[in-house]
Amino acid sequence: MKVERVKTGISGMDEILNGGIPERSVVLLSGGPGTGKSIFSQQFIWNGLVNGESGIYVALEEHPVQIKKNMMIFGWDVKEYENNGKFIMVDAFTGGIGIGAHQPYVMRDPSDETELMDVLKEAIKASKAKRVVIDSITSLYLTKPTFARNVVFKLKKVIAGYGCTALFISQVSVTERGFGGPGVEHGVDGIIRLDLDEVDGELKRSLIVWKMRGTAHSLRRHYFEICNEGIKVQN
Repeated sequence: MKVERVKTGISGMDEILNGGIPERSVVLLSGGPGTGKSIFSQQFIWNGLVNGESGIYVALEEHPVQIKKNMMIFGWDVKEYENNGKFIMVDAFTGGIGIGAHQPYVMRDPSDETELMDVLKEAIKASKAKRVVIDSITSLYLTKPTFARNVVFKLKKVIAGYGCTALFISQVSVTERGFGGPGVEHGVDGIIRLDLDEVDGELKRSLIVWKMRGTAHSLRRHYFEICNEGIKVQN
């Protein structure tokens, strides 16, 4: 049976995944600070947009305006796609307060799971999205870790049900060996771990695909760099 795949478009990444992420998968993008998680996910969304796949970015930890400014550094200007309804930024950060917060998809209470599901469904239906990023999933259960599995499964049900493929960013500490907790790790279809380690007196970024249901994938650690065009992974 042929596996339908969603190409990340990130240089070197789709080869590691044997052609891309299996469609309708929810993948945990886990790592510590400075590892490139947000850039990876923004590049994933951008590559979908330029190839005709609508996308949604749920901003939980940073102002939506700042995220779009960060994307512009790499030349990823989403304004045109926003204007034609192909890209939606869900504002789960500002609570509707302040300059730049008055956009159609605003969560008044970012901790309200029901509101999140409702806004996400509305955004997916409006944009006919194929790609979703939640940045970060950790924010939804940080104060109540026992609800982590429940949150992930609710989101997965909505995302897969609408035919989307998603990246959930998971924040972990530099020394943490896991990926975001057992409730999250077991609920997702795939896990990509990003690391930043000192090698011979120099900081180097690397990634490893820990699991990916429905496809063979590289079991090796791969170094990558962040350049003007975004992330480039070594094979």
